[in-house]
Formats: sequence, C-alpha cells, structure tokens
Amino acid sequence: MTSSTAARNLPRQLAAAVALAMALYHIYVIIPPMDFISPSLREVFRGPPTDYIFRAIHLLFALVLTFMYYRLRSPTDDELSMLLPEQRAELERKAQSPSLMDYLLIAASIAAVGYIFVYYDYIIDRIIYVDDMTWTDIVLSVTLIVLVLEATRRVIGPALPLTCLAFGIYAYFFTRIEPIRFIDQLYLSTEGIFGQPLAVSASYVMIFVLFGAFMERTGTGQLFMDFAMGITGHTAGGPGKVSVVSSSLFGTISGSAVANVMVDGPIAIPLMKRTGFRAHFAAAVEAVASTGGQIMPPIMGAAAFVMAEFQGVSYLQVVVWAAIPAILYYVSCFAAVHFEAKRQGLLGVPRSQLPVMREVLVCRGHLFIPVCSILFVMYSGYSAPLAALSGTLLCFPVAWFGPVVLLVLPALMVISYLVPSVPTIIPEVFGLNALIEAAVLTSIILLWMRAVRSKIILLPIELRPIIDALIDGARNTLPVALACAAAGIIIGIVILTGLGITFTQWVVGISQNILILALLLTAMAGIVLGMGMPTTPAYIIMVALMVPALVKLGVVTPAAHMFAFYFAILSAITPPVALAVFAASGLAKSNLWSTGWAAVKIGAAGFIVPFMFVYEPALLMIGDWPWIIWRLIVSCVGIALLAGGLHGYFLRWMPNWQRAVAIIAAFSLVVPHMIADIVGIGLAAGLIALQYYTQPEAKPASVGAAAADTSRES
Repeated sequence: MTSSTAARNLPRQLAAAVALAMALYHIYVIIPPMDFISPSLREVFRGPPTDYIFRAIHLLFALVLTFMYYRLRSPTDDELSMLLPEQRAELERKAQSPSLMDYLLIAASIAAVGYIFVYYDYIIDRIIYVDDMTWTDIVLSVTLIVLVLEATRRVIGPALPLTCLAFGIYAYFFTRIEPIRFIDQLYLSTEGIFGQPLAVSASYVMIFVLFGAFMERTGTGQLFMDFAMGITGHTAGGPGKVSVVSSSLFGTISGSAVANVMVDGPIAIPLMKRTGFRAHFAAAVEAVASTGGQIMPPIMGAAAFVMAEFQGVSYLQVVVWAAIPAILYYVSCFAAVHFEAKRQGLLGVPRSQLPVMREVLVCRGHLFIPVCSILFVMYSGYSAPLAALSGTLLCFPVAWFGPVVLLVLPALMVISYLVPSVPTIIPEVFGLNALIEAAVLTSIILLWMRAVRSKIILLPIELRPIIDALIDGARNTLPVALACAAAGIIIGIVILTGLGITFTQWVVGISQNILILALLLTAMAGIVLGMGMPTTPAYIIMVALMVPALVKLGVVTPAAHMFAFYFAILSAITPPVALAVFAASGLAKSNLWSTGWAAVKIGAAGFIVPFMFVYEPALLMIGDWPWIIWRLIVSCVGIALLAGGLHGYFLRWMPNWQRAVAIIAAFSLVVPHMIADIVGIGLAAGLIALQYYTQPEAKPASVGAAAADTSRES
C-alpha cells in the first residue's frame, strides 16, 4: 500500500474506530455494575453515568461521526438508501476525505460537549434562568445549536433544521422571552437538546439498531425472504405476498421504510413483475409493506421507544398496544395483493422454484432465536435495552454454530434455574434471569470453541463480521440521534413559550370540540411533517402540539399517541412526497404517480385503522378480552371487504354496485357499535352468498387483458 493510499484511508479508519468505540461504549453502559471483579477494578465498571453526561457522550459521538462521514454537500441517508449497493459503494469510494472545515466542526463539537464534562459540577449546581450565563456558556451553547442543525441537515436533509429555525423565529419575534433564556434551556438543562428524545436514542435506539445490524450481518434478512417464499410463494400472486411477509419480518432489523424497500425490493419487485403484476402495482406493494415495518412488533420504529418514554410505560406495553393495528394493516395489504392477483388471473411461483419450508426451518430456523430471546426477556419484566443486549450477544454464536446453540442454551438455563449456587463465569453479574445469563455464557463458550476449532489463527477473520456489525450499528444510529437532538430544540422552545398549550387551545377551538375534525387536523399535520423529516421527530412534534388536544377531547392517551405515530409513518406512501414510493418506483421503473395512488389504495387500511382505535380502544387491547377478540374478528373482516371493494374482487370479479356494497359493509364493520356490526355482517353475508351462488358476470375487456399486458408498463 502506497503512502498516498494509506493517507486516503486514514480518515476512513479513524471514522470506523470512532464508530466502534461508540457501539462498545453503549453496550458497556447497558451492562449494570459487575460484582465479580476485584474492588480495585470495580470503579471502572461502575455502570452508566448520569443522564446528562450519558446523553452528552451519545451526542458527541454522533456529531463527530457525522462530520467524518458526511461532507458539506453529500446525499442524505434516505437518498443513499435509494441507490443500489454497487452505486452506493461507488459513491462512497469517490467521497472526499473530511475537509479542514469538517475537522474544525469536529473540534468545535468536542469543545461544546466537552465543556459539559469538565464543568459538570458547575452546571448542575447553577439555577437555570436565575444564575447568569458566562460568555463561555453563551458562545458554546450557540455553537452546539448550530452544530446540531448542520449535522442534522447533512444526515437527513434540510426539513427538520428549517422547522427548528421556524420555531426559533416564533420564539424570538412573537414572545417576550429573552433569547438568553432559550439558549440556557437548550444547552444547560435536560429539557432542550439533552432532553427525553436524545435519552431515548442513547438508551433504547442505539442497542436495537446494533441488534438489527448484527441480524443483518448473520444473514437473517435472507432467511426472512426464504421463509416468506416458502409460505406464500406458491399461492395466487405469491411474489406479492412474499413481499408483504418478508417486509413485515425485515422491519425487525430495519427502522426505515426506504431501507426496507432497498433490501427487499430488488428481489421481490422483479419477481412480482415476472409473474404478471404491473410495474406500478408491484412497486406499490413493496412500498406499503415496507412502510409497515415500523409499526410491526416486536421491534418497531425508533418513535415507539420515544412513545414509551413519553408515557412512562415499558416498551413491552407499546408492543401490546401496537399488535392488533399491525395485524389489520398487513391483513389489508395481504388481501389487496390476493384480490388483485385473482382479478388478473395471476398464479404463484412453481413449488419446484421455491425454498422448501422444512429445509429452511431445519437449516436456518435457529436464526430466529435472538428475536425470541428479546421477546422472552421483555416478557420476564426486564428492560428493553437489556433484552436487546441478550439478543445481540446471541446473534453470531447462533449463526456460527446453528443447532448446537439449541442444546447449549437450554442446558445453561436449567443450570441457572436449578443450581443457582453453582459458581458460574458471571455470577449475579446482570441481576437478570437465566436466559440473559445463558446468552452471555453461550456467547463466551461458543466463541472459545470457535477459536479452538480455528486454532486461534483464524480468529481475527471471524471477528471481522462482528466489528463490521458494530460499525454499521453506530453509523445507522446517526439519523435517529441527530433527529432526536434537533427535536429537543423544538421541545425546549415549546416548553419555555407555552406553545403546546396555545396550540392545544387552537386545535380545540378550530375543531369546535368535534373530535373527528381534530383527528383530521392531526392526521394532516402528521403526513405533512412526515414528508420532510423522519418519523421520530415528526412524532415528537405532534406529541408536543397535537396530542394534548386529542387527550383534552377525550381520547385515551395511548390511542392519541398511536394515532400520531401512525400518521407520522404514513407519509412514506402518501403523494406527493412519498419516499418509500420513490424508492420502489425506481426499482420497478414505473410511473411515480401511478405507483403513489396504487400505494394509497393498497394501504387504505393504514389511514383508517388509527381512527378505529381512537373510537374503540379495544383494538389497542384495552378492555375486556371477549370484546377485544370480537372487535379483532369483525375488523379483520371489514378490512378484507374494503380491500375487495377497492380492487374489484372478492370470491370473483365484482361489478361497481357490488364494490359499493362491499365498501359500505366494510365501514359498517369498522364502526365500533353492535348495530353497525349487524348491518355490516348482513351486507357481507348477502354479498358472499350472491357471489357464491350466482354465475359470474362478464369481465370488462380491460380487466381480462390486464394479466396478458403486465409487461407493457416500465
């Protein structure tokens, strides 16, 4: 390697080292104090720092990595996600090293955040708004605000920084609060940049993103695709159903609709087109299915962790609330694909060309173990970060040793449960149940076996995927970390100015205490905000401005938050700015507007389900179980009828008047009232009987020709 090549690679290696340090630090913080080590070393492993320091370290890592990875003019993460892997690699190869300006920004970041570490006692002892800020405080606070806005612009685009500036302009020109109080709030307190959103990014999002990176590096994404193909590939419209199932599964390791499209789409979209789906419909299916990944338990989008923090509940509780709405969303998507395939007379993929489900589960089913471990640990009452850590620790041992883990892990669990007095490598280290301890022990034992089997010499080669996964996890956290820091600026301004109360009064006044009007305003706000920024800051802004109004109008708090969460996500498939549609349309080479409106039709339930659980909290599993089960059943039937009515097929092709009946029956069933249920069931039963016992009417020529003409659109 020449000296010039080494010089060019040095910044990249430094960035990788910082990313690796960020990932390892956050893993270290999650692990509670270790009592098994000697007292002289125990201070080193004393556990997480104070909240303020922890959030500051998290932000410092994010700022430094941003200025090392992203240039002054470089594509955002969403823009990079829309590129094919070879295009992305070529762009990264051509990327320039950090400029002098970038290094100055890194130095400024270290100075602005490092000041908090050095003068921590002074900061926590001073009284905010009362004690005067020094000139150093003022200069560094303004510096950090500018750095956060610039880093956010580089990573996720200008929309969120401009929104922050708009709130700042409002605070400066339309309130009588001195500007010095704003920068005091934003920099020297935990109700600004270092507020709850950044805490969620540091405590929750980081470890779950690491888990996703580990899962991706161990080949779980391909497992999801093969699993989906084995289940649904042979049915009518099988490739479309494969896209729905695999995208819902891939959502567990990807928190971005666009990233989901770019991983799943290159396989699913061409397969859909080859089996007869029109290009715009294939792209729309992929976009809708990928967008739902953020609402699909057990591992949802980053905003779900923010939701848990804002409401003071466990993440597991949010998962419970989200379960039925996610089922309804994917029932709608699955039904839309099925009815469209039947309408066009499309078949599935021959079984001979599909993976054999039994072989998939036998050979690679063990890769589901990390996800199952997360569910088990959370169900046992432990925190979400510790659950994610247990899953992360298991990923590579499970991938390397396969079924052996199924023997080692249960054995260690039995030992931990039945023989607690037997000394183990890490006795009482985590204060956790046997599964987490077994996960750690399994990792240690299997890594040792790997080293022995490789005669130590090959061990560095085996560590490379782990190092890459740690680096990927740190880099993938940047959009969320910076979005949360920027959202903290907005939250700080809202708290200080009382804008949240003012906005609540405005929403209640303009809706004239009519809930449906307030819901429509909130839905439109969520879609508009989500068009220009990631889900997490869009949701946070809605919580600050819109959710209190819904709660004041009588909506239960979980339903109000879930409503905001849903509509912050759905902008990804809502024209004119629909990023998931853009990405899928590019892969399918389809017309953008045709794809966008097809996505709205396929994902119609996504726009209706939030209204359903607002008016019927049973869909969030709030209430008595008999009523919850009844609402789930009739809602699934209603959603399926809606998909059939919109796509013109149920048991067979439907003329327009039958489509109208199906849609009326669907809306009757989704209304939470027994009389409406009876009307809907009656209409549905009559429609099904009519379709079953009567001869099918002749299809329009355009419908019959659709299957034969699917390759015309490009």
